[in-house]
Amino acid sequence: MARRYPIGAELAADGVHFRVWAPAAEQLTLVIEAPPALALAPAAGGYFNALVPGLAAGARYRFRLDGSRDLHADPMSRFQPDGPFGPSQVIDPHDSAWTDAGWQGITAPAAQVSDERHGGTGTRAGTYAAAARYLPFLADVGITTIEVMPVNDYAGRRGWGYDGVNLFAPCRNYGTPAELRAFVDRAHALGVAVILDVVYNHFGPAGNSHFVYAPQFRAKGGPNDWGDALDYSQPGVREFFLTNAAYWIDEFHCDGLRIDATLAI
Repeated sequence: MARRYPIGAELAADGVHFRVWAPAAEQLTLVIEAPPALALAPAAGGYFNALVPGLAAGARYRFRLDGSRDLHADPMSRFQPDGPFGPSQVIDPHDSAWTDAGWQGITAPAAQVSDERHGGTGTRAGTYAAAARYLPFLADVGITTIEVMPVNDYAGRRGWGYDGVNLFAPCRNYGTPAELRAFVDRAHALGVAVILDVVYNHFGPAGNSHFVYAPQFRAKGGPNDWGDALDYSQPGVREFFLTNAAYWIDEFHCDGLRIDATLAI
């Protein structure tokens, strides 16, 4: 079927289509919060596919590899309502009413006034929604670009975002994907660009299942300063991170990415 991205759970006309890169598995089972479980069909290159008729946005699911009792989040989960150790949730990427069709983006890159902002500490409430309400003040004092520190989900309630494990899932501690989209839309309405900080040099240690699905993610040369180094010589690894970069621009209208610690990539 036609897909937006090569991996992940995507809404189809008659259900949800799942596609996972799991070259370490001989069998991959989709476990939906309500039974039954469904075996995914293997495909070339270490991929597994399944179309689940009747499934809709909001469904929660995980995967079981080779009959193990352990359940793992989708590597391309768009949301983890209970964190990295919980189920993934099917998200409709068109759940937001965008109003930024006239936004032209940054027109004078050398004349920007930037504000680096953490999703949880920028406001007393610590949410995307509260941050959106604060945007008029930032625009009024002359901020033209906001650099949002990493929002990918991580284990626990507090963190800077640099040990994220669900790189497609906006951290549930700060709100929902729709609320993050609303934040970006509001910024654009005020003439403020949004650049997202992303971490492509390691995964956080807690709740990381990527090496279970695909040991190919781990570089053979050993760890870097932040954790296990990643092997970008692997096509599936490159696909994962290129898809992630496109995803933040496409589904969240971010104006650009700040890539953390490029010397470790």
